[in-house]
Amino acid sequence: MTGYQELFDKIGCTIEETLLEQALCRTAYARENAVPLSRTMDYLAVLGDAVIEISVIQSIIDAGITDKGDITRQKIDKVNMSVLRKIAEDIDLPSLVHWGKGELGMHIWTSGRVSAECFEALMGAVYLDSGLDTARKVLNRLGLI
Repeated sequence: MTGYQELFDKIGCTIEETLLEQALCRTAYARENAVPLSRTMDYLAVLGDAVIEISVIQSIIDAGITDKGDITRQKIDKVNMSVLRKIAEDIDLPSLVHWGKGELGMHIWTSGRVSAECFEALMGAVYLDSGLDTARKVLNRLGLI
């Protein structure tokens, strides 16, 4: 796992290697390399999205905001494609992702949605590996909460 040490240093935790590899595996790559689609980042991105949202909402409530509208507005400001893309780029996540050949040719990671999805998958893996408290610590370390 030494190839991932820099990522672990940036996020402040480790992730079990098989789970991390799954979080870094795009569907296009899997199709091209006979990797089962169940071993791609897709479900981890859905899970990671929920982990990010609940963590951000909890941090807003912890800050004393209890009005539903205010919570929603602050959550939308903090959890959006641009913010998550910037975090993914700051930790150099796109360089670790297993991209399909077409994705590589199109530099698809420059799309905010794609980089944001990769970060969500990473957070899904953090959650499954180490739980919500660790996920919140990672998000705090990265400046999201």
